Amino acid sequence: MLKIEDRLATELGLRPDYVANVILLLDEGNTIPFIARYRKELHGGMDDTVLRKLEERLLYERNLADRRETVKNAIDEQGKLTKELAEAIENAATLAELEDLYRPYKQKRKTRASVAKEKGLEPLANFLLRQMQTDPLKEAASFICQEKGVGDAKEALQGAMDILAESFSDSADNRAVLRRHAKRNTLVGVRGAKEEDSVYRLYYDFEQPLSRLKGYQVLAINRGEKEGFLKVALDPDHVRAKELLRKKIGIKRSAAEKYLTEAADDAYTRLIWPSLERELRGSLTEEANAGAVEAFARNLKPLLLQPPVKGKVTMGLDPGYAHGCKVAVVDGTGKVLDTAVVYPTFGGGKREEAIRTLSGLIGKYGVEHLAIGNGTASRETEDMATELLGRLHGGQSYAIVNEAGASVYSASEIGAEEFPQYDVNIRSAISIARRLQDPLAELVKIDPMSIGVGQYQHDLPKAELAAALTGVVEDCVNGVGVDLNSASAPLLLRVAGLTKTTAKNIVAYREANGAFRDRKELRKVPKIGPKAFEQCAGFLRVPESAEVFDNTAVHPESYAAARKLLTLLGYTPADVKARKVGEIADRLEKLGPENAAKQCGVGVPTLLDIAEELRRPGRDPREDLPPVVLRKDVLKIEDLAPGMHLKGTVRNIVDFGAFVDIGVHQDGLVHISQMADRFVKHPSEIAEVGDIVDVTVLSVDLQKKKISLSMKSGE
Repeated sequence: MLKIEDRLATELGLRPDYVANVILLLDEGNTIPFIARYRKELHGGMDDTVLRKLEERLLYERNLADRRETVKNAIDEQGKLTKELAEAIENAATLAELEDLYRPYKQKRKTRASVAKEKGLEPLANFLLRQMQTDPLKEAASFICQEKGVGDAKEALQGAMDILAESFSDSADNRAVLRRHAKRNTLVGVRGAKEEDSVYRLYYDFEQPLSRLKGYQVLAINRGEKEGFLKVALDPDHVRAKELLRKKIGIKRSAAEKYLTEAADDAYTRLIWPSLERELRGSLTEEANAGAVEAFARNLKPLLLQPPVKGKVTMGLDPGYAHGCKVAVVDGTGKVLDTAVVYPTFGGGKREEAIRTLSGLIGKYGVEHLAIGNGTASRETEDMATELLGRLHGGQSYAIVNEAGASVYSASEIGAEEFPQYDVNIRSAISIARRLQDPLAELVKIDPMSIGVGQYQHDLPKAELAAALTGVVEDCVNGVGVDLNSASAPLLLRVAGLTKTTAKNIVAYREANGAFRDRKELRKVPKIGPKAFEQCAGFLRVPESAEVFDNTAVHPESYAAARKLLTLLGYTPADVKARKVGEIADRLEKLGPENAAKQCGVGVPTLLDIAEELRRPGRDPREDLPPVVLRKDVLKIEDLAPGMHLKGTVRNIVDFGAFVDIGVHQDGLVHISQMADRFVKHPSEIAEVGDIVDVTVLSVDLQKKKISLSMKSGE
């Protein structure tokens, strides 16, 4: 039997020695971000996504191995573990295969077969299996026993067939054949369960081969069935399935043929198919859930990594009707300068008053950007904002900010801790302003499931979704790096190696002792031991440190190598600080990376990472992405016309296309068929959340507020 690392290497297409190294690193308590960034020589440069997949599959394989031992021990205790069965158990590649092997040996509740066995009918079942020409009714007559509850020969034969049916059902080989058949041939039929119209009308008369069913269709059908709007039936071609089972059993022409056939059909109809149907529905849902979780994670990453609009005084506007538009002005560091509530939707007088109030705040604090939440009353607020900016002529601009989860943050414990002096509604406005300034730092305070960039998130398994999204947040935070002297506890919590306790301890230490002077000072923080320091240090930045490497992603363990590299290339740490190392790549190429790595005592991947960090110390990788779209005027849905060419921001990616914000408060849909001039298997091939894209308006439905867009070059 292959070792776990060999099986994982084959499954994931990785080198076995790299897989073995990663398993060892994980077992030693290293985090995925640390392994991905600082142990590249040991795993050949796997990225965080591959490493997390490997970790997930490792857990599955280890659980499967534990279950194998449990199953073998249970069968062995019954004295029924043969060499062949033990080998089959060892070679079972999935939990389903393993449970099929264990099924005949499980302690069952009272069944028709167990009752028949208690009546002494097992020898009669074995007689039928021998498929002799002797009349089974005559043989059955010898099993009549009033005391045991066998009144006549027919009753004895029925009991024997019950035993055979359970035996046929318990066979792992039989189930494997029927499972393969069902996966290839099942037709999924969906019908409406109610006359009334609903969002599920598309599925009121729907048929699709199981193998071609899309994940989003499975999730929609499941929800519609749960809400009572749909009825679902699976048809694997039952006639053909029964024929396959009879053939697998090996039923021949004999006096026992009709009894064996009846037992086989009963096994299929009563025992095997209901079990397989549950399994198929379960696996469909599991695969759909996995796809939806993956899509959610894929959409979340670019949303978190949106370019920040740093260092600018920003006004956050949280639109609303009844309770007005909440306003917060924050300085370039996110500190709250002032707040207000205005009522632009309450009529002309109130709108004019709102414009005066906001004009005063903009003038008083030098506001450069307005961040407008995209929720209720966003369109009216945007319209007011453009009139305001038009009057000011001060060069200010605005951006529409996705406010999903802002209300969750406002009412959260974190929100209350940060701003106890402000009402929950004002906290939303603060969060919206800060989201424009630094989306990552603000969004980490919110449960990722509340950010709203997926499909059917409320139907998905919470633990799996939470684990996947937490991994994405951690990878983003550690990929960008965190300023040790300004980061909040929620942001620090996402740094590799830190916990809720150590994150709070860092903030408490900072408040008691002032700003950290260098990375080494981290060791003085309570509960940050050598292992925690090793894991987190490289992801924490200290711009104020006299040690220039403290403001880079160079790990403290590689400082000596970084100094040696600078010497080899004719530079000093002072040159790095003064950003006078522009030729570092050329000089390294002349020296030879392999030669330099050998002299510095590190691997080539680590050396190249060090050189890149020295070239751009303190860099924010988000700065390399297209900037946020800042506007000065508003476009209404009524202004749109087919053929118009616009720029937009991708807000969400789903299986059937992408939703794009083109500045009219209503996102337009680019259907998958309109995403490129070529065939597109999945929208994620073409775009990510946060991408700035060129689109053409195909059609506009004002009544339904639906906008169809195209990203094709010819449109």
